[in-house]
Amino acid sequence: MTIRELRFYLYIILCVTLAGCRSTRHVPEGELLLDKTAIEIDGDRDNVSSTELFNYLRQTPNNKVLGFAKLQLGTYNISGKDTTKWYNRWIRKLGQPPVIYDSILTRQSVYHLRQALINRGYNDVKVNFDTVANHKKKKMNVVYHISTGEPHYISTVNYEFKDSLLGSTVMADSSFFTIGEGDLFDRNNLDKERSLITERLRRKGYYAFIKDYITFIADTTAGSKAVELTMQVKSPAERNRLSGDSLPDLHRRYIVRRVIVVTDYNTADIAADYKFHFVDSINYKGLTILYGKDRYLRPSIIDEKCFIEPGKLFNAAAVDRTYESLGQLGILKYININMRPAGSVGDEQLIDAYILLSRGKKQGVTFELEGTNSEGDLGFGIGLTYVHRNLWKGSEQLTTKFRTSYESISGNLDGLINDRYTEFAGEVGLLFPKFEAPFLSKSFKQRIKASSEVALTFNYQERPEYTRVIAGAGWKYKWSNRLNTERRTFDLIDVNYVYLPQSTINFIDEVAPSNPLLRYSYEDHFIMRMGYTYYKTNRRVASTSAATVHRQEQIYTFRWAAETAGNVLYAFSSLTNQKRNDGAYKIFGTQYAQYAKTEIDYTFTRNFNSRNSLAFRVGFGIGVPYGNSKMIPFEKRFYAGGANGVRGWGVRTLGPGSYDAKNSVTDFINQCGDIRFDLNMEYRAKLFWVFEGALFVDAGNIWTIRTYENQPGGVFKFDKFYKQIALAYGAGLRMDFTYFLLRFDLGMKAHNPAMNQEPWPLIHPRWGRDATFHFAVGYPF
Repeated sequence: MTIRELRFYLYIILCVTLAGCRSTRHVPEGELLLDKTAIEIDGDRDNVSSTELFNYLRQTPNNKVLGFAKLQLGTYNISGKDTTKWYNRWIRKLGQPPVIYDSILTRQSVYHLRQALINRGYNDVKVNFDTVANHKKKKMNVVYHISTGEPHYISTVNYEFKDSLLGSTVMADSSFFTIGEGDLFDRNNLDKERSLITERLRRKGYYAFIKDYITFIADTTAGSKAVELTMQVKSPAERNRLSGDSLPDLHRRYIVRRVIVVTDYNTADIAADYKFHFVDSINYKGLTILYGKDRYLRPSIIDEKCFIEPGKLFNAAAVDRTYESLGQLGILKYININMRPAGSVGDEQLIDAYILLSRGKKQGVTFELEGTNSEGDLGFGIGLTYVHRNLWKGSEQLTTKFRTSYESISGNLDGLINDRYTEFAGEVGLLFPKFEAPFLSKSFKQRIKASSEVALTFNYQERPEYTRVIAGAGWKYKWSNRLNTERRTFDLIDVNYVYLPQSTINFIDEVAPSNPLLRYSYEDHFIMRMGYTYYKTNRRVASTSAATVHRQEQIYTFRWAAETAGNVLYAFSSLTNQKRNDGAYKIFGTQYAQYAKTEIDYTFTRNFNSRNSLAFRVGFGIGVPYGNSKMIPFEKRFYAGGANGVRGWGVRTLGPGSYDAKNSVTDFINQCGDIRFDLNMEYRAKLFWVFEGALFVDAGNIWTIRTYENQPGGVFKFDKFYKQIALAYGAGLRMDFTYFLLRFDLGMKAHNPAMNQEPWPLIHPRWGRDATFHFAVGYPF
């Protein structure tokens, strides 16, 4: 970003800010702008928060940024009064119209505040309000005064059941009850308790039970705040006494009689008569499977994904888990589970489960074609992707990708081995919607949501100076809990092989005469690694809407990853008494890497409200070469700077330690290390329309474990590392389009640890030297 561009953006911001100062520009005559609202609490401030009570106000002022700037209102005020002009209408859509004070909404706010506190046990609460009008400035301030009084609390809790079996079932879970003696008499908590008890009963056979059967009776003594609470569970006959229907006196438990799976259900058909068209039917481990024209899903995979068991009590959780597990099968496009009562045996009701499935598209092909012109040298690229979503009738997904590109080269070709740029790349991936391993029981596979992935990659490159082959193979497992708040990945094996069969004379010496890091990226090398990654968060994933996320006040994520490489090969080389070549063991004539590496990252976000939040991140990583290696492979080393690191520096332009890069364009290869440390803090605020703003402070760096000739000052030392932590600050603008977020961050150097450079740019800032602009997708952490 140039100085001229910066001035332009600052001018726009200044205009919006100045327009915001004229906040009453579009307030009609005789009306007042609602400028401020406040809630003052007298009483139980420990349990009653004014911040929470703002949610019950029917009218609040225009949104503020950084606690004082009404940027959305300022944007709206830029527009002219002539709404027939398109640009005025467009600007108004970006902003927020002025909130006009409404006395009716204020009185409604008083009512809702009072009801909210009564529901929480403050039956004696008093709510009133004061208004302060400034007719000259056309503004109105409203202050709500709340006197909570003493709250009612639960002194005793009694339980009444006319159905002894149901009562014993409920009381067996009494340790999970959420209300008890001494709690506030909060009606919201009573309703939550009804829902929780209903959910537990539906997991224990009570298919027809709903929370309306549960009622609470509160008994109070005059002048006392103690509440004697009685929970009653009515029978179907009691609850429907006025309906005239003949209903039983007891709640019945339901036993699953049959599980019928319809594999080719037509969603256009009406399933009310439960008569389905099928060609073939089989019984498999208690399941009745009705097939259409072919058995496109194996009975074993249907059985593994079905948690509803014939002969067992109805369990609503089993139905939910069946939905989730079948949803992993990519071949299915429609899943529905219907439960149908099927008579009774004694006191037990019978019920049939119908699992209705419809298949999706089995195969797909995509084709890509592009052309290139580099200074008159013509070229083309072709890409082909083939997907099969049901390879072996178990919803195994096969993905095959092939890409080739070619570009001719003109001019002097003396000393070169190729007269073109040519590349052939292929990738084959196979995804299993389960743990694909021998000797695993059905119960183990059903406990977690898992998948297995196998991948093979191959890349053949022809360049004027060299010919290179890059090949890879991997087998990994992924699994998570039901809510997806815990995820694990286990790379059983991951192989990466680079081979240069041909190059020009002294090619390596010419591109990297004395740089081992750069040489490594072009020399033959072999990596065989094993890794494990663990991820945990408390972020609710039931809804991905921004509103749901912001209602969660505190969100954290934790990630730990570890990997090792070369240990199996080293053990084999040692046991077979293999001879070392240049001090290292080799496989297929290529030295293999041996190292251990681990990383830990923790992020925490505090959402103050739906528009303002503060995010924090700390991260640490270390990699150690040993045995067959003196250096970690270049692609496995850490780097600093960039859009997700210390944003005062570009990617791979910071560190290691106090290393001074002579030329950031060609010397980035040296700016990698074996240890990393990151510390970030960022304030985020919604501005207007899709725009969000951010202010951030970043700190961190990388270091090497050993002293390398090409990285002076890069080695980690306990008595120096804290002096080598880089600092940066800056601001960002983001565009949140719900499904993706575009991020523009401007970082400035505050402390530069590099030798022979200005150590404190914060004191002596220079735009061209210290500013870095970043563009990225998604939040930095």
